[in-house]
Amino acid sequence: MKHFAVIGAGITGVTTAWVLRQRGYDVTVFDRHRYPAMETSFANGGQLSASNAEVWTNINTILKGLKWLFKSDAPLSMNLRPSWHKFSWLASFAGQCGNYEKNTVATAKMAIESRRYMAEFAKNAGVEFDREDSGILHIYKREADFAHAHNVTNMLAKAGLMRRRLSTDEVYDIEPALQAEVIGGYYTDSDFTGDIHKFANVLAEAAERAGVKFAMNTQITDIHHGGDKPHLFWENLDGDANECTFDGVVITAGVMSRKLASALGDNVNVYPVKGYSITVDLKDATSQAAAPVVSLLDDAAKIVTARLGKNRFRVAGTAEINGINYDIRADRIAPLTRWVEDNFPDICTKAVTPWAGLRPMMPSMMPHIGAGRKKGVFYNTGHGHLGWTLSCVSAQMIGDIVHAKGNHL
Repeated sequence: MKHFAVIGAGITGVTTAWVLRQRGYDVTVFDRHRYPAMETSFANGGQLSASNAEVWTNINTILKGLKWLFKSDAPLSMNLRPSWHKFSWLASFAGQCGNYEKNTVATAKMAIESRRYMAEFAKNAGVEFDREDSGILHIYKREADFAHAHNVTNMLAKAGLMRRRLSTDEVYDIEPALQAEVIGGYYTDSDFTGDIHKFANVLAEAAERAGVKFAMNTQITDIHHGGDKPHLFWENLDGDANECTFDGVVITAGVMSRKLASALGDNVNVYPVKGYSITVDLKDATSQAAAPVVSLLDDAAKIVTARLGKNRFRVAGTAEINGINYDIRADRIAPLTRWVEDNFPDICTKAVTPWAGLRPMMPSMMPHIGAGRKKGVFYNTGHGHLGWTLSCVSAQMIGDIVHAKGNHL
C-alpha cells in the first residue's frame, strides 16, 4: 500500500485525506496545531455557495479597491508597505481580468459538483455540521449593484446554476427578519450553509477510524526530493526531530503552500488574503427570533451570513491584503457588528466573538489542483474565499490525479 503525506489539516487537507484513504492509500496528515481546522477553516462565513462563484478579477472590483485604499473600514484594505510578493501578485491578479467570465463559470461548475460530493462524504462518514438548507439570498440596495448581479446571473446560468430574481417584497417574504431597505435580490434555493469547523473535525475523526494517521502539533521543517520520492522532516511539540520518505505528498497547507512548493521546485503563487468574521451568540429569545434563518449575501458590503443552529449567527466578510498577519483589527470587526445592528436591530450584540483567517488565494482565484514537477508531488491549495464550497470536489479531483499516476509512483 502506497504511503502518502498530506501537509495541512484544514478543510482541504481533511477532505483530501478522506478521499485518498477511500481509494486505498495509507495516509498521514501533518499539521502544526493540536486539532484539525484551527486556522482558515475555523470560523468562516459558513456558506456552501455556488451563487458566490464570481471571481474578483474584473475592472470594477479593481477600481473599487483603489477607492477604498485609505478607508480603514472598507470591504477591502491593503497595507501599502512595499513587498515584492504582494505587488507582483497584485499585478498577476490584474492580468487575470481577461479570464473573468471563464473562471467564474468554471468555479460555479466546480461548486455545483462539490455539493454532491459533500453530501456523499457526510453520509458515508456520519457527519453532522449544522447544515441549513434554506438557500442563499443575495440582497441589493443600489441599482448599479443590482444591474451587475443580472450579468453575473447570466454567467452562472452558463455553469448550470439557476437563481431567481426577486422584487423587494419577495426578498422580505423569503427572509422577514431583514430590516434593511432593499431594491431587490436573487435567491438560490440549492445553496446551503453549515459549520466548517464541525464538518472538518467530524470527518477527520471518521478518517482516523478508517486508518488515516494524524500527526498533530507537528511542524514540517524541511522537504526534500531525491528524484524518486519526497522526504519530509518534522518536529513535534517537544522538539523531537523525525524524518520519513513517502511515496507521495499532497500539499494542502493554505498560505504556507507557496513556501513548501518552492522547496520542491514549483511555483504556487498563493497569497494570504485575510478575512474576518464574528459569531453572535443568540442568548435570548428575542435575538433568536430576530436573526435570519436564510443565509444572506450583501454584495455591496461584501458580507455573508449563516445561521448555525438555534443559538449562533455567523457574519463574515472583508478582504485585507497584509501578508501573513493574524492580527484581529477592531476597525475591521466593527463594520461586521454594525452591519448586524443596522440590518437586524433586535439582535443583541453584547456577546460577539471575533475571528480572522488567511485565505490562500491564487491570482486567478482558481485553486491550484494537480501534480508538481517532481515525481509523487501534488497540490490542492489556493481556494481563496471558496475553500469550504470547493473542498469536496477538489479533494475528489486530486484523488483522481493521484490515482491516475499511482502506477508510476
